[in-house]
Amino acid sequence: MIMNNMRPLILLSNDDGVRAKGLNELIDMLSPLGDILVMAPDSARSGAACSITSVIPLYYDIVEKRPGVRICACSGTPSDCVKLALEKEAVRRPDVVVSGINHGDNASVSVHYSGTMGAAFEGCMKGIPSVGFSLCDFAADADFSFAAPFVRAIVKRVLKTGLPAGVCLNVNIPKVKEDGCKGVRVCRMARGTWSSEWTEAGHPRGKEYFWLTGDFTNMEPECEDTDMWALAHGYVSVTPVAIDMTAYPAMSGLKDLELL
Repeated sequence: MIMNNMRPLILLSNDDGVRAKGLNELIDMLSPLGDILVMAPDSARSGAACSITSVIPLYYDIVEKRPGVRICACSGTPSDCVKLALEKEAVRRPDVVVSGINHGDNASVSVHYSGTMGAAFEGCMKGIPSVGFSLCDFAADADFSFAAPFVRAIVKRVLKTGLPAGVCLNVNIPKVKEDGCKGVRVCRMARGTWSSEWTEAGHPRGKEYFWLTGDFTNMEPECEDTDMWALAHGYVSVTPVAIDMTAYPAMSGLKDLELL
């Protein structure tokens, strides 16, 4: 892969698959900022979180090459894609890992299930500044155009200043008209939960099966410092997320276990 060493190297992935509109819009948005290496799943891997493939071999194909852009499709998960790209395709260490743009939000607890954020977490664990972008629109033909200025500005900022070690960004973009977005809010993830998660159906041969669906409940809708509030009020939400999941405040209350 011939790259201009004077330009940043931007590694892209997603969980909607290499042909998803959100990813291809992201390529166009970020191409002016640097050379683009894409390693994305060959089909949708939504909900893959940080999962990796360990029981079957992986493969990937180069599906497109043009000046400053190389696109690969991988048989694995988003995390697999980042691992494989770093070891087998990247000619040098990427300056940033960017995942998305996801079709549908990954706010609140959805960050734990998200393959989009799984790719960002993988980059972060490798010590590379990483960002996951999601749009609050599940449509295959969603309009990403109004998101471009925010995406470019956030990636430019990360390229310039980096991020704290062990921290990546979960960025969610509201579904609004171009002039309807009120700006950016740096905020925490809302407390929430999913319920009624399965739709049951009958198989013609008598065996029941289930589709994952679900209803989300925001448990603190009035709190103005959360990602869900920001999105509901027309703001882009930027939530810093830590790889270290240690619940430090709880440690002192568990010290008695050391006496067992």
